[in-house]
Amino acid sequence: MDLAYIPSPSTGVLHLGPIPLRGYAFCIILGVFVAVWLGNKRWIARGGTAGTVADIAVWAVPFGLVGGRLYHVITDYQLYFSEGENWVDAFKIWEGGLGIWGAIAFGAVGAWIGCRRRGVPLPAYADAIAPGIALAQAIGRWGNWFNQELYGKPTDLPWALEITESANREAGLYHPTFLYESLWCIGVALLVIWADRRFRLGHGRAFALYVAAYCAGRGWIEYMRVDEAHHILGLRLNVWTAIVVFVLAVVYMVVSARLRPGREEVVEPRSRKKADAADAEDSADSDSDSDGAGDTAKAADSADAGADDRAVRDGDADAGEDAENGAGSAAKG
Repeated sequence: MDLAYIPSPSTGVLHLGPIPLRGYAFCIILGVFVAVWLGNKRWIARGGTAGTVADIAVWAVPFGLVGGRLYHVITDYQLYFSEGENWVDAFKIWEGGLGIWGAIAFGAVGAWIGCRRRGVPLPAYADAIAPGIALAQAIGRWGNWFNQELYGKPTDLPWALEITESANREAGLYHPTFLYESLWCIGVALLVIWADRRFRLGHGRAFALYVAAYCAGRGWIEYMRVDEAHHILGLRLNVWTAIVVFVLAVVYMVVSARLRPGREEVVEPRSRKKADAADAEDSADSDSDSDGAGDTAKAADSADAGADDRAVRDGDADAGEDAENGAGSAAKG
């Protein structure tokens, strides 16, 4: 008898009155909010303006959702287009099925469009948002828990995941690979934040570090999963994808560090223009104050000079009067 395990929810839908709230969708939405919130804080710390991250996310998130779903449907096409399956299910994203590789690739296209509209460099934006993406993945993986999917091999460990019987799964206790990946993504986010502060990563290298670190974990987690997948040379397709993307990310970090060392000084020209305008206004106010003080000083000097002239004239008059009185006294004598 197993005394310790992680229970699975009996349903993936929570009802708020007449409104159904699907656990998978809720985790995705919550992850997006966390990513934008953290990305905004990091963007402002880099010299950007508040709201830029959210404005660009309006483009990146829909592209990412479409890309993630396309990757899943293409790589698992047999779930939707084989005999006996309903192809309409390919559009039911709330039932699960987003490929992170497609989400990042298409999301980057959307972010590029948003960055061009805002006039900011895409690599700097990617560096700011990278830890937030990792946290969004950590939260989003709990959507798989609601759907009882993407678990690993059978196990009797105390943190085993309980899976209930259904048409597509067998009841039992399995490795909670969703939990492993969630914890790994949290570690990736902390790693990127630390490395960015320690080494002042720029020009897309913080994002590349996130990609490389995530791929390193995804490789061994993917190897533990038992859900159906395509295999190439004995390895699951996603394992090969993780290997290839990991190598590309490392190569980018090395080459970028040599070609463009350091970090961008200006990440958002619009914010720099506002700062320069504020500095110019402060300088003008300072000059105005200085001119006013100078005029006051000049007026004071003029008043002092006039007083001195009057004192001299009064002194001369007193001296003349004294001389005249002296001459009169001498004549009387």
